[in-house]
Amino acid sequence: MDACFKAFDKDEDGFLSQAEFAALCRALFRNERGKPYPVEQDMLNNIFTIFDTNKDHVIDKDEFRHCWQNWIKQIVRPVTALVIVDVQNDFITGSLAIKDIPGAQDGLEVITPINQLLDEVRFDMVVYTLDWHPENHVSFIDNKDKFPIHESSKVSVEDAQIMDTMIFDIKGDGTMTEQKMWPRHCVMNTWGAELHTDLKIFEEHLAVYKGSDPNTDSYSAFWDNNKVSHTNLKETLDKKAVTDVYVCGIAYDVCVAATANHSIEEGYRTILLDNCSKGVCEDDMQTTRDHIIAKNGIVVQSHQVKSLVTGRDRPPCLGYQHALEIAKKDKMKIGKI
Repeated sequence: MDACFKAFDKDEDGFLSQAEFAALCRALFRNERGKPYPVEQDMLNNIFTIFDTNKDHVIDKDEFRHCWQNWIKQIVRPVTALVIVDVQNDFITGSLAIKDIPGAQDGLEVITPINQLLDEVRFDMVVYTLDWHPENHVSFIDNKDKFPIHESSKVSVEDAQIMDTMIFDIKGDGTMTEQKMWPRHCVMNTWGAELHTDLKIFEEHLAVYKGSDPNTDSYSAFWDNNKVSHTNLKETLDKKAVTDVYVCGIAYDVCVAATANHSIEEGYRTILLDNCSKGVCEDDMQTTRDHIIAKNGIVVQSHQVKSLVTGRDRPPCLGYQHALEIAKKDKMKIGKI
């Protein structure tokens, strides 16, 4: 830390000016070949402001210590988790095989690149998520007449088809619950709910089961669709001090998208693995990509992952997202004093 501070304190005044700090950031944000990434000036200014906590327009040594411990070290040596979403039989060759619906993508194609990642890249944590539905789940089209319909639903019970969105009044109190209807799938303890036999299972892993409440669907590995109940994923990630979450699997624009979006909301640097994910609708898949990028996540191919995991490739947007999260946490701490 002291050597780094000294290297960029060019005028040796014991502080990092905004220009000196910008030079540090440009040295920090490099690709795997050692070439600096272009960094927008507004981004550099915002990062500087976050770590200039006393707002005197320089970074002193105490402020730099905070920056080093909580930001620079995590960028150079990230703690990583690979979250493999719903690579289950029903989504590949079973009752909800995505190759049989409009996008016509083959879920089987995610298995080879995911297995290669597990063989070639050392993640600090590997997570498998599973849709795990009871027989009477609200998302099943054959259960559409078993839940009270809300008066605002544009789709009637009689007319509802697969992939239509119905609105139910689950509690009978007028509260609206939107639900896209699907074929019966991933019923707990059935063949359809099992992970595909060709998928490599990492020996030390976390299994996250979701969608077991009959009244609520749960696309994300973090939260149900109403964001009322949560899984143990965030708690486990935080125990392992995970900084970077890599998300892939099935379906790209449904459960993968929801998991990646919640990963960003929960404060993790988030990487969406494009060729390790297959989906339902190409337009919705593109919307997913655009949203992740807009929130300072990145979308990459599997061959790019190893250099990111090892900290040799350090994109500025991920560093910026982490700085914003530090600012949020610091503000919360100040508010508690």
